[in-house]
Amino acid sequence: MVRYLAFALCVVLALVSIAMASLHQSLGWAIVAVPLLALSALGTVDLFQKRATLRRTYPLMAHFRYGLEAFRPEIRQYFIEDDQDEVPFSRQQRALVYQRAKNVSDVVPFGSELPMYGPHYEWINHSLVPAHAASHDFRVPVGDERAQPYTASVFNISAMSFGSLSANAIRALNLGAKRGNFFHDTGEGAISDYHREHGGDLVWEIGSGYFGCRDAKGRFDEDLFARHAAEPQVRMVELKLSQGAKPGHGGMLPGAKVTPEIAETRGIPVGQDCESPAAHTTFSTPLGLLEFVDRMRTLSGGKPAGFKLAIGHPWEWFGIARAMLDSGILPDFIVVDGAEGGTGAAPSEFINHVGLPLQEALMLVHNTLVGIGLRDRIRVAAAGKITSGFDIARTLAMGADWCNAGRGFMFSLGCIQSRTCHTDQCPTGVATQDPARWRLLDVPDKADRVFHFHQNTLKALRDMIGAAGLEHPMQIGPEHILRRVSPTEVRSLAALYRFLEPGELLTGVPEHAVFKTFWPSARADSFAPPARASAMHVAKRTH
Repeated sequence: MVRYLAFALCVVLALVSIAMASLHQSLGWAIVAVPLLALSALGTVDLFQKRATLRRTYPLMAHFRYGLEAFRPEIRQYFIEDDQDEVPFSRQQRALVYQRAKNVSDVVPFGSELPMYGPHYEWINHSLVPAHAASHDFRVPVGDERAQPYTASVFNISAMSFGSLSANAIRALNLGAKRGNFFHDTGEGAISDYHREHGGDLVWEIGSGYFGCRDAKGRFDEDLFARHAAEPQVRMVELKLSQGAKPGHGGMLPGAKVTPEIAETRGIPVGQDCESPAAHTTFSTPLGLLEFVDRMRTLSGGKPAGFKLAIGHPWEWFGIARAMLDSGILPDFIVVDGAEGGTGAAPSEFINHVGLPLQEALMLVHNTLVGIGLRDRIRVAAAGKITSGFDIARTLAMGADWCNAGRGFMFSLGCIQSRTCHTDQCPTGVATQDPARWRLLDVPDKADRVFHFHQNTLKALRDMIGAAGLEHPMQIGPEHILRRVSPTEVRSLAALYRFLEPGELLTGVPEHAVFKTFWPSARADSFAPPARASAMHVAKRTH
């Protein structure tokens, strides 16, 4: 009967308090009786309700468990987790962003806390002849052959839509990007007035909902696209095929959240459910995809055009590569989004078990483009848990030309990783549409932090590659990054991964399991699985 003890004590004490208040006409006892009566009533409800067995079994006491469970993430974050526990970003990673965003010292005393003899420890070797670049403003030309080429920073703000982020968060990100001369990807939620307010460079992302360039039936509208893409602030246009957080999964913005402001920005009806389909409706083949990218480029007046994807079935990516060879239509850039990307809320299975992590995905894209002889004509960007200069260096060593970051820049705005982005109750005003919350986010202050985080991260990158004897991140190769694979074994990325030779896929199939299995059967006219994969499906069928 111990499980009823708390409820029984409340009832008894409530009765005693009522009796004493009545007997002595005491206000003090009456005040004591009120909360005890409330708890007794709650316990009575627990006993007779049928939805929660735990509450019926442990009246009142169950609520203490619920309370502790509600605060568990905060208790773990503040008191229990180690500085290196990545859930999904470690305290050390977050602290580094906060320090650089606030423009305070980020030096570490008394040695590293990383397990240098543990598996997966990584580093860059230094040179006895260090170099020093004159500037940390490292840039990458994109679309040199186009009418309106662009020169991108090696570190930029990844796709995050207005609607997912608050108005003041968008303002601060764009103002910071303006000051630092780097770009701000709009996300698929279209270009809002908050993106335009400060004039920072934009990459306009177009998703399957065609927000900002759709007609009343949700179809792509060429005139609307051309009008917005012509804005001087839009420097490149990007077609989103999938994102790391939930590849192959569409989205739904409930009608209750479709405010007049969001409706105007996206070109959708106020108060109606807004669907982002899992797949595009304007094309259905690899060749159709490239033709649509080329169409975007033409409609934008010759601005660089590309696409973003999370890598899934390798034959689908190989089909796109085949279509490039067959048609001669090339994107100016490709953004590879790793499965560890996560600014968008998604079902648990998608967050944890769908899509390739960044390193494998980036290697596959880079190798394919090298193998078909087109790597020098297409820029490759990468996104997925990038917060430091070393993260950028390692990613560039694996084949990227520049990096994008979403959550890193959210931390620079003040995000504390409370993981309440999907509840509209973000405590820092970053990922909420509640004006009582987002209006407290000070735009000038947070824009300063965005700017300082970008600048200080690139300065750290400059100093680190300088120690390796290099003057520009484009000089970083897989031979420069080392990884421990066991307590007694170390390998460079060049030794760990199979890097294709230029044009190797044009003359044969390399000794690489994925290429050997799927490259020969990839098709430019279809995303359909190859016969071998289909045969495996047939083998499982019962009749």
